Amino acid sequence: MRTLRLLLILSLAALELGSAAPNPPGFPPDPNQALERTCFQTAGAWSQFGNLRSDVAIVYGIDPQLPDRIQTWRDRGYRIHVMTGVSWGSYQDYLYGRFDGVNHEDEAQTERNGKKISHGGDVYYMSPGTNFGKFLCVGVQRALDAGAEALHLEEPEFWVRGGYSEGFRREWRAYYGEDWQPPHGSVDAQWRASKLKYFLYRRALQQVFDYVQDFNRRTGRRVRCYVPTHSLLSYAHWRIVSPESSLIRLKGCDGYIAQVWTGTARTPNLFRGQSRERTFETAFLEYGAMQNLVRATGRTVWYLNDPIEDDPNHDWDDYQRNWESTLVASLLQPDVWQYEVAPWPERIFRGRYPHSAPADRRQPIPPPYAAELQVVFNALNDMKQAHTAWDCGTTGIGVMVSDSLMFQRGDPQPGDPHLSEVYGLALPLLKRGIPVAPVQLENVTMPRYLKDFRVLWLTYHGMKPLSADVHPALADWVKRGGRLIVCDDGSDPYHVVRDWWNSDGLHFATPRDHLFEQLGFKPPNGPAKTTPLKWSCGQGEVYWLKENPVRLAKDAKGDEPVVELTQRAAKAAGLKWRETNYLQLRRGPYVIVAGLDESIAAEPKQLRGRFVNLFDPELQVQTVITIQPGRRFFLRDLDAERGAQPKLLASACKALLLRQSDDAVTFAVEGVGNTPAIMLLSTGKAPKAVHFAGGAAVDFSHGAKEGLLWIHFANLPSPRELTIQF
Repeated sequence: MRTLRLLLILSLAALELGSAAPNPPGFPPDPNQALERTCFQTAGAWSQFGNLRSDVAIVYGIDPQLPDRIQTWRDRGYRIHVMTGVSWGSYQDYLYGRFDGVNHEDEAQTERNGKKISHGGDVYYMSPGTNFGKFLCVGVQRALDAGAEALHLEEPEFWVRGGYSEGFRREWRAYYGEDWQPPHGSVDAQWRASKLKYFLYRRALQQVFDYVQDFNRRTGRRVRCYVPTHSLLSYAHWRIVSPESSLIRLKGCDGYIAQVWTGTARTPNLFRGQSRERTFETAFLEYGAMQNLVRATGRTVWYLNDPIEDDPNHDWDDYQRNWESTLVASLLQPDVWQYEVAPWPERIFRGRYPHSAPADRRQPIPPPYAAELQVVFNALNDMKQAHTAWDCGTTGIGVMVSDSLMFQRGDPQPGDPHLSEVYGLALPLLKRGIPVAPVQLENVTMPRYLKDFRVLWLTYHGMKPLSADVHPALADWVKRGGRLIVCDDGSDPYHVVRDWWNSDGLHFATPRDHLFEQLGFKPPNGPAKTTPLKWSCGQGEVYWLKENPVRLAKDAKGDEPVVELTQRAAKAAGLKWRETNYLQLRRGPYVIVAGLDESIAAEPKQLRGRFVNLFDPELQVQTVITIQPGRRFFLRDLDAERGAQPKLLASACKALLLRQSDDAVTFAVEGVGNTPAIMLLSTGKAPKAVHFAGGAAVDFSHGAKEGLLWIHFANLPSPRELTIQF
C-alpha cells in the first residue's frame, strides 16, 4: 500500500527492534495456522501494538536488519513472510551505481517536464531495466536466507504521466524497434507506452520469480511468491499501469494480495449523474475484480482490509465507518477466505488522529473500536465455510474488464476521469442488489472460466482486447447459451491504435467488428438505430446497445436502459429476475449484510432470530436486525449451531482451546496490549469461576436464557491460560 516513506519504515523498524523483549514467550501452536488464514504486514520488530496473533506476520523490507526483525516475530510463534516494494524502495545502491558500476538514475520514472516521480526524496518509482530485477534478487536472497516461507513483491506500478526518461526511451527502442515517441503525442503513442510499461514490470517480476524457483530447486524448499497489488479498477482510476492479470500466467507466481481499502474505495465515481464517494460499492467491485484474476487458476488471493487509511487527516468515526464498509464488501465474495487484516498495525493501535487537529487534540484509538477490530480479526480465521447462500438480486451477471483499461488514461485523449466505462454499467445493477462481478477479459480462454455467468456486459470504450484469442472463447460461450450485451457506439479514439485488429493481415476498424464476425453478425447498412439490436448465435443471443457507458453514467436516468436490457437478457437466459435494496450472504453460521442507498423503493429488510453483530464490541444478542440503507452487518447466527459443550463464538483476543473436560475449559489468550478483551461462549451451564493461571479472577456474566457466557478482561501481549470452571 502507498503508506509510509521508506525512511520512516526503516526508522520505525529500528525503534521497534530496540523495544522488543528478549526471549519472549511464544504462543502455543495453533493446528490451523498452516492454512495461513490471516496475515498482517509490519515494518517493525515485534511490539505489543502489532501483536495481532494472525497466522502470518509479513515483515516489510529487505534491508540488512531484516533477519533481526524476522526473529522477533518468529520467537512469538508467527509464520514468516517478507514483503518489499517492486517499483520503489531504498534502492540508492542501484540508482548510483554501487550495485553494478552503472549509474541508473535515468531509470527513474520521469514526467513530461523532466521531473522524476518520487515516493519521497530520492526514493524514485523505477522504469526497470534488465539489471533492476537482478538487484532485487540480492535483497530477496537475504529474505530467503532468513527463512521466509513466502515473498510478497508489492505494487509493480508505472505512472501514466511517466514515460519520458532516457531509460524508458532506451527500452522503447529495444521493444518496438523504432524511435521513442512522447506518450502525449498521439493515442497510438500513449497506447504503446502503456503496453511497454505493462511489459517492463512483468519482466522484472519474472526475473525474481525465476530466481526463487531456482533457489527452491537447489534447496528443496518451497518458497512462494505473491504480488500485493491494487485492483485493476483502482489502478485505471488512479492512472497507473501494472501487469495485473498477466502475472498469473508467469511461472512462479502463486497469487495476489488484493490491496483494497478505504483509500482506494472512497475514490468518487458517477451514478445517475452524481459524483460522490461510494465506498462499499466500489470496494465490492474492486474485490470482485481481484477474485476474477485468480478464479479457475488455482492461485491464492488474500483480501486486504485497513482499519484506518493512508490519509491521517480523518477521525476515528470516519475510519471505522469506511472500514466496516470495505470489510463487508470483502466478505460478500464467498470464494475467498484468506485476509490481510491490517497493514501497519502499529499506526492503528499506537496512532493518534486526525493529524489535521493540533497535536494535543489528536485521539488514540477508542477502546470499543480496538475491541471490535480484534473480534473481527479473529472471526476472519473462520471464513472457510462449506455452506454459502445468497439472498439478493439476480446472480450470474458480469461486466467484462480488461487490463487495457490502464492504457487509455493519459493525454492526448484520456478516458473518463470517473472510470464510467466500468461504473456506468456495473453500478446500475449493484445498486439493485445484483452482485455483479467484473470479469477479466484476458481469462476467458481458460477452461470453464465463464461457467457461472449467464449474462455479460462488454464495451470497448476505455479498453480493448489485448489479443484476438478472447473473441472465439466469448463466441463459444454465447453459442452454448450465454447472453452477451455489447454497449458500444464505436466512437472511442483508441480504435485507431496499431494493434492486432488492424495488423498482420487483419483490417478491422474496431476490435468489436472482429468479435461480431465471430458471432456471425454484420451490422446493417443505413442510419444507426438507437434501439438495441438482437440476434441469435447458437443457443445464445447477442444484444447491441449503440451507446457510450460514460454518457449513461452522466445521465440522471442512464441506469434505466442498463437495467432494462439486463432484465431482458436474464429472462431469455432462464434466470429469475429479482431486485433488492440489500445484499446478503450466509457463510456457515455467519450472515453478512449491506443495506443499499440509491436503490429501489422498498421497505428495509428485517432479519429475525438470535444474532450477535461482530461490529458490536459488547457482543450483545439482537433478535431483530433492520437493514437500513447504508448499514453494514457482520452477524453470528446463534441459532445456526447449538451444542451441549461450551463453544467459543467470538473473541477480542486470540483464544486457543487447550483443554476441555466436563467441569473446566482452558484457553490460551493473548491480544494487542492495553486493549479491552471480550470472549463470548455458548454454554448452558453457569460457571462457578473464571480465572487466569495463578488464580487472578476474571469478570464474567452468564445469561441462562440465552445460554451464553461473556468474559471481560484487559489484553496482554503475552500468552496466559484462562480457565472456566463449572
